[in-house]
Amino acid sequence: MRFLPHTDTDRSAMLEKIGVSAMSDLFADIPAEFHLDEGSLNIADALSEAGIVRKFTRAAEKNRNATNTRYFLGGGTYNHFVPAVVDYIISRGEFLTAYTPYQPEISQGTLQALFEFQTMIARLTGMDVSNASMYEAATATAEAALMARRVTRKNRVVMAGSVNPRYRSVTANYLSRLDGEFVEVDMAGSGTTFGTDLDKLIAAIDEKTACVIVQYPDFYGSVYDLSPLRAACDAAKCLMVVAFSDVSAFALIESPGAMGADIAVGSGQPLGIPMGFGGPHLGLFTCKQKYLRQMPGRVCGLTSDADGKRGFVLTLSTREQHIRREKATSNICTNQGLMCTAAATYMTLMGDAGLATVARHSAAALQSLVSQLPDHVTAASGARFNETVLSFVDQEARDAFLAAAKAGDIFAGIPLEQIDSAAEPRHLLVATTEMVETDDINDYLAILEVTK
Repeated sequence: MRFLPHTDTDRSAMLEKIGVSAMSDLFADIPAEFHLDEGSLNIADALSEAGIVRKFTRAAEKNRNATNTRYFLGGGTYNHFVPAVVDYIISRGEFLTAYTPYQPEISQGTLQALFEFQTMIARLTGMDVSNASMYEAATATAEAALMARRVTRKNRVVMAGSVNPRYRSVTANYLSRLDGEFVEVDMAGSGTTFGTDLDKLIAAIDEKTACVIVQYPDFYGSVYDLSPLRAACDAAKCLMVVAFSDVSAFALIESPGAMGADIAVGSGQPLGIPMGFGGPHLGLFTCKQKYLRQMPGRVCGLTSDADGKRGFVLTLSTREQHIRREKATSNICTNQGLMCTAAATYMTLMGDAGLATVARHSAAALQSLVSQLPDHVTAASGARFNETVLSFVDQEARDAFLAAAKAGDIFAGIPLEQIDSAAEPRHLLVATTEMVETDDINDYLAILEVTK
């Protein structure tokens, strides 16, 4: 009765009130040929509330996901551990219902959380300033291209083919209706070569180039030295934009700022935000101090009031909601404030040492897996962080392994062609995080051995 509260007496009273004798009279204007006969829907008998809960719980238990399997999927979204306190904090009413802090005098808690989020993201990425977030990594990358065009007053954008295909696609779409040129430099891998070819990328730079966009670590997990690209960008007077998918990497490897990035953008999902079927996630956007006023979104700052008391305010808010549309740097009309709070809570809990431990475990798990691969499977060459490409002799061999792994409750990887249409259908994109344990790797390798 909780969900269907009306009794037969209630229904009769309502029908009498509106002057009809039966429920069917309410549908008299619909031709009879469209009416359903009683019982034609074959609906099961009603269950009690307890029965309904039991029925759907049993059905839900058949779902396989990261919480009840071994999980080796990546491609831009990663299965990191989320401490329980993160969900507790963001579920509190004062955070969960907080909206755009237009009035700082009543929004100090939200503004402080965003300010601290910006500070920690700037530290983690090695950049001067961070905004108070974007929607997600793909649009953040596209906004970086638009910002570079404004800063340099040039309109040619060069992007490495080793950037996440989804980031590339969104950026191409953003630029498709603007004057200028968008160039994707092909990085298609062959054999065991999957990564970023800086020589090809540098060769594509000319005097009209506004920026070069690379991913580090790239879509295939490759870690490489960006200093040659930094020098080439300086020579051409263009900006170097560094994208990333797993920001936790910078607790272990050189940050974009340390590598000379002018703008660094990417995903904050690994910072205490569940995968959530692809969202809601969190876009990070950072840059050098001198480009601050061209950064999209908004920036929270620290100031003092007339009495000398500390206060937090929106220092920069160059959106079309706040200023004249023609002066706006972005049409992104909100941020991911709750996700920023989740990320700030996570980073506060973990600290420098905790983030470094997560990054070390993620990288070590991949190294352990790759170092024990059987002869019929090869891993992409070169240094990798927590993601790589495994190559099989053919699609049949790969798909046989995937089927066996699935039967063993292992999500073994993403068929590369599902994300990267240029890839041969025999490659598997594989990622590891701190959630992958030694037993998981051993089981993975055991299935590889028996599916030769």
